[in-house]
Amino acid sequence: MTQPGTTMPAMTKEMQDCVEACMTCHNVCEETMSSCMQMGGQAQMQIMRALMDCSEMTRMCADMMMRRSPMSADMCAMCARACDMCAEACMSMPDDKQMMRCAEACRRAAEMCRAMAGARM
Repeated sequence: MTQPGTTMPAMTKEMQDCVEACMTCHNVCEETMSSCMQMGGQAQMQIMRALMDCSEMTRMCADMMMRRSPMSADMCAMCARACDMCAEACMSMPDDKQMMRCAEACRRAAEMCRAMAGARM
């Protein structure tokens, strides 16, 4: 199935859901980085690195799926790994609501990306 006026196949519902999960995760990671910076010394560098990696990977993954890159499945697999690592890092601060919100968004994006990594795009 192609979209009107294009030769590109329409995105499946699964792809659309994955793009949405990735962009939500990207946004929440960016918000969480800002929150960490306001905390100052309490935010560990490991958490900040995980947030930065996850934020970049989810944005890039969504972009690649939207343009139907032939590397999308590989990118989804890498993105799932980055999201898993970020969720784990955020879980190290279980009393912080923003960190828990971020961990949840990361887990959802990781799950969606894992499913897309195994799908033919």
